[in-house]
Amino acid sequence: MMQSLLFQLILTSCVFLNSVNNVNAGITSTFIRKEWPSVDIPLDNEVFAVPTGHNAPQQVHITQGDYDGKAVIISWVTADEPGSSKIQYGTSEKEYEFTAEGKMTNYTFYKYNSGYIHHVLVDDLEYDTKYYYKIGSGDSAREFWFQTPPKIGPDVRYKFGVIGDLGQTYNSLSTLEHYMQSGAQTVLFVGDLAYADRYQYNDVGIRWDSWGRFVEKSTAYQPWIWSAGNHEIEYMPYMDEVIPFKSYLHRYPTPHLACKSSNPMWYAIRRGSAHIIVLSSYSPFVKYTPQWLWLREELKRVDREKTPWLIVLMHVPLYNSNEAHFMEGESMRAVFEEWLIHHKVDVIFAGHVHAYERSHRISNVRYNVSSGERYPVPDKSAPVYITVGDGGNQEGLAERFRDPQPEYSAFREASYGHSTLELRNRTHAFYHWNRNDDGKKVATDSFVLHNQYWSNNLRRRKLKKHRLSALGRIASY
Repeated sequence: MMQSLLFQLILTSCVFLNSVNNVNAGITSTFIRKEWPSVDIPLDNEVFAVPTGHNAPQQVHITQGDYDGKAVIISWVTADEPGSSKIQYGTSEKEYEFTAEGKMTNYTFYKYNSGYIHHVLVDDLEYDTKYYYKIGSGDSAREFWFQTPPKIGPDVRYKFGVIGDLGQTYNSLSTLEHYMQSGAQTVLFVGDLAYADRYQYNDVGIRWDSWGRFVEKSTAYQPWIWSAGNHEIEYMPYMDEVIPFKSYLHRYPTPHLACKSSNPMWYAIRRGSAHIIVLSSYSPFVKYTPQWLWLREELKRVDREKTPWLIVLMHVPLYNSNEAHFMEGESMRAVFEEWLIHHKVDVIFAGHVHAYERSHRISNVRYNVSSGERYPVPDKSAPVYITVGDGGNQEGLAERFRDPQPEYSAFREASYGHSTLELRNRTHAFYHWNRNDDGKKVATDSFVLHNQYWSNNLRRRKLKKHRLSALGRIASY
């Protein structure tokens, strides 16, 4: 009885404070975080420390390696010589039953020569299992671990973190440390990683290396699901560097082939109860382009009976009320919005704008060049749009929101932060945006997210008893 009453109180509070189904006056927070200047941490800081030992593996990071979560791609760099692209792994600490071997690559950028970049696919893993792995040899060997997700299913509980536009400032460090206290199991990263393109000549590559060491304390232990932003393009003709995404594509592989994508910039995975689609804002996406053709087919493959939660990641927000990058996503919105509504996407995460913003459920699909219906309208079939480009990079915060606040904007704040999305069952998820620089975990914006497919399906009535009891046991916010 007490658990049930507690859940009802929490649910009522969340819905009362931040309902995503009612379009009322939005909130523009007056809080603006400026605890530290937006400058990159000096390279001699301990957060960029090179691991001890000759040719020790560094910049270790993992991502999902297949469509369904039974594989990981483990990547690292050796600075001095190629070394081995072999991994030892097993289910007991320091007892490695298996080995996997991958490939090594490197590249040049201006006169910078990268280290030796290793990528190893470790597949045929068991679900919901902790694996320990070892890379390197002798005194330079390093050991880590990761946890595979539960078997795919409609009521699998899983917690994602959402981070964007991170960089490598003191504010970035605060974001990373606060995220690591959240208990989330996988990061959905919405683009703009190292901000190395803010530098010139050899320093571009050096800052990619420092960022890889900076985030390793998280990326070596849980998958980060990558998407690329504008700061990954690195089109720099003055250095004779004109191949877009050169550094990013060499360093951060994605499992695009597993979902029949022709390009690592856009792909999809299934993890727990979620089907996650990653789109590329800076690759062609208009009709009949490879990304357009792929997305059309991928949306058909989504099975909401198995993965009820449909989540989309991109860098440029489709809806944004900040003066920074206002309406930059309009062309992609015009191409894809109707599909996203038709397929009942639950939530779309984006970055790019260095502030936080959440929308109501709205759409603008009725607009065309002759209709005159220019403004978004409430639409219960539409996704919630959330911008989390507030990781902490050296460009600083986007403090100028448009005034008055548009009706589609529910909450916005110019602060650094990260989000978590906790999927509880097929009908409900808990979402939190945390202002990271408060020295403690504070959910500044939160709400209960209702699944677009199951909450509007008659079969939900059969699940009512199960749903309430499951939520009541674990609600703690």
